[in-house]
Amino acid sequence: MVPVMFLLLIQLIALLNGYGVEARIRQYKWEVKNEFKSPDCYRKMVITINGRTPGPTIRTQQNDTIIVEVTNSLFTENTAIHWHGIRQIGTPWFDGSEGITQCPILPGTTFKYQFVVDRPGTYVYHAHYGMQRDSGLYGSIIVGLPDGESEPFAYDYDRNIILNDWYHNSTTEQAVGLSKVPFQWIGEPQSLLIHGRGRFNCSSLSVPSSDPGLCNTTNPDCSPFRLIVVPGKTYRLRVSSLTSLSALSFQIEGHNLTVVEADGHYVEPFVVQNLFIYSGETYSVLVKADQDPTTNYWITSNIVSRPAPNTPPGQGVLVYYPNHPRRSPPTIPPAAPVWNDSRPRMAQSQAIKARRGYIHIPPAVSDRVIVFLNTQNEINGRRRWSVNNVSFTHPHTPYLIALKHNLTQAFDQNPPPDGYDFLNYDIYERHPNANTTSSNGIYRLNFNSTVDIILQNANTMNPKNSETHPWHLHGHDFWVLGYGEGKFDMFNDPNKYNLVNPIMKNTVPVHPFGWTALRFKADNPGAWSFHCHIESHFFMGMGVVFAEGIEKVGKLPSSIMGCGQTQGL
Repeated sequence: MVPVMFLLLIQLIALLNGYGVEARIRQYKWEVKNEFKSPDCYRKMVITINGRTPGPTIRTQQNDTIIVEVTNSLFTENTAIHWHGIRQIGTPWFDGSEGITQCPILPGTTFKYQFVVDRPGTYVYHAHYGMQRDSGLYGSIIVGLPDGESEPFAYDYDRNIILNDWYHNSTTEQAVGLSKVPFQWIGEPQSLLIHGRGRFNCSSLSVPSSDPGLCNTTNPDCSPFRLIVVPGKTYRLRVSSLTSLSALSFQIEGHNLTVVEADGHYVEPFVVQNLFIYSGETYSVLVKADQDPTTNYWITSNIVSRPAPNTPPGQGVLVYYPNHPRRSPPTIPPAAPVWNDSRPRMAQSQAIKARRGYIHIPPAVSDRVIVFLNTQNEINGRRRWSVNNVSFTHPHTPYLIALKHNLTQAFDQNPPPDGYDFLNYDIYERHPNANTTSSNGIYRLNFNSTVDIILQNANTMNPKNSETHPWHLHGHDFWVLGYGEGKFDMFNDPNKYNLVNPIMKNTVPVHPFGWTALRFKADNPGAWSFHCHIESHFFMGMGVVFAEGIEKVGKLPSSIMGCGQTQGL
């Protein structure tokens, strides 16, 4: 258990840094367990928090301390919960990444997370054990400004929506297929959910079931999501994506979306009709209820960047009060963007800049540049994802504990490569040698150094194919310096970096056959995961770990131990 005095010290530091308001302690007790639910009308086993999926929304204020007691009532599965976007300054052991910052929470046990939310914004939490997030263990974190402070934009009401995709196979079935020889891909999702609700076409079942409750479109679990608005009012809509696979387009029929926040940072406002959003990203958009109030309007999500002709769009309803909530819009849902047209998606990525008055200028130069080539490969016939031809594997002993206690046998002490064969590798072709290696080695970063990361996309093992990868960094925000098409030019492309008003984020896409450049300060002592936020891709090895300032990490709580070489510490 982390001493209360330690948390009070963190709060005191925040107050001395100019925040100047009294912080609160907010406590939650959660039971994580299996239940049968029908979020898209098809019944399957899911993971709930206190009987709900999505789980409870944490609403708090900047500098508050959050205490969550998680009881694992799953019958046969471990678990861990990651607080996505919360930097865990001073508490790296509560990041919630199993195998990296903690041992898993065993069935029948209770684990206490304690941390300070140090800045306002829109964040999420989700399972970080295997592909468990895909089973429904996720929710929102809304961090408001301290009392007396205001946002740089006006609105009347604050609402939040989580977008997701949904599979009928269990995560265990998916994992077995991904690990098989021959490889068995998970396929496209059966449906899309808008805040935990979707609609699967029960008549499309290949084998009709004798159980009338297996797929029932009258089940209240799958009644459409409805957002009730008052005519003339402006709504701050916090939109998050926790999809397992899909990149999405989100839109509200007939209404503009003004983007004002991304991953907890204020955006120079711009207007879109389709908000492109990738797994792990969060946005705030302003929506004004300024259309004909006598009718209701569609809220939709659609898959982009992948062909998914059999996945129905996510559908909800924007209900103008006092219209009946169950009245359907009189129109057909708006058309989806062309799934394989990457130009508008790239344009939106490039349009996101820091808001004037809230710009954090990045360091002018970096101390180290690491280029990550994202490729699909094989190891002994098993399909893997790799970074610089190395496929990541989790060790049995969490990195944070191994590093702090100098357990040098717990993981490979050889670091992975900082780059690839830039001159000769053709990113547009399937590589003739598909073999790769696996490792659990890590990147050691000098504390307080400035690090540039270049994410380089390439062809998969399928001809003329490159996928969108949303990369998420734990423990930090980074400056997004730029995006580009084709192969990154290390001599010329850095001259195009945006060093004037780059947005800071914790999750960012790298587009097909493209590159994305990031910069961050290695100033948060701990061991931090950086990985593709697509569940199957991270499961198949698409990730790395950074270690920085380990000597500055405080005494580790005993609650995070108990696995691998941590037993007996």
